[in-house]
Amino acid sequence: MTILQQRLSANLSFLFQEWSFLDRFAAAADAGFTCVEFLFPYEFAADEVARRLADNQLSVSVFNAPPGDWAGGERGLAALPERTAEFRAGIQAALDYAAVMPARRLHVMAGIAEPHDPQAMAAYWNNIDWAADMACDHGVEVLVEPINTQDMPGYFLRDFGQALELIEALPENRLGLQYDIYHACKMGYPVLGHLETLLPITTHVQIAGVPDRHEPSSESLPLREIFALFDRARYPGRVGCEYRPAAGAVEGLIWVREAEGVAE
Repeated sequence: MTILQQRLSANLSFLFQEWSFLDRFAAAADAGFTCVEFLFPYEFAADEVARRLADNQLSVSVFNAPPGDWAGGERGLAALPERTAEFRAGIQAALDYAAVMPARRLHVMAGIAEPHDPQAMAAYWNNIDWAADMACDHGVEVLVEPINTQDMPGYFLRDFGQALELIEALPENRLGLQYDIYHACKMGYPVLGHLETLLPITTHVQIAGVPDRHEPSSESLPLREIFALFDRARYPGRVGCEYRPAAGAVEGLIWVREAEGVAE
């Protein structure tokens, strides 16, 4: 199997914008992907999403819980103490989708909140703990992801240390890290060493070029070393292609052939 087939997951909220969302499943399969991910599927019925997955022999690596009013600027609800009831209803809705598709990993966004606000911190820890327990009962793992505040100003979970502390505080296998290489680079982390340190708690990786978030073929990304690290560490997860194609999604996949060449 190629790197594209074995390692990569096409993020359908970013790639194949030339197609409508439901048609992107076939486009991803035609491009050689065997796995996809996306942000929010809730505009479409779960059984319709499941049908597109099955028709194209695709699995789902991860998707997001409802974020609140995304169009209005909300970026999750977990750290918002006044929105706990809505947060928990959203987790249940996400688990219903996970059961139908099926999917086994759910990224839960923190929201826009001050990380040093004790009420926001308490709400976040309590809500993530609750969501992780609820998801575990359904055979789903909750993931958390630090996001850089240049791209998402005011985002609560902006530090990998905070994510590590939270993951280590919960019972084993209840919570995983979604390590986004693009966000780590934007935060100034030395990605290769940092990724290697956190890979044992990392369930899903995402990748994009820096600084423009196009294809991950920029000089700042040592693709040879990154993929060698995955092989050496026997990382079992997927690498999500969460980038904006500079031209077309299919044309931009030349970076995969380059990565396959250096990984051989």
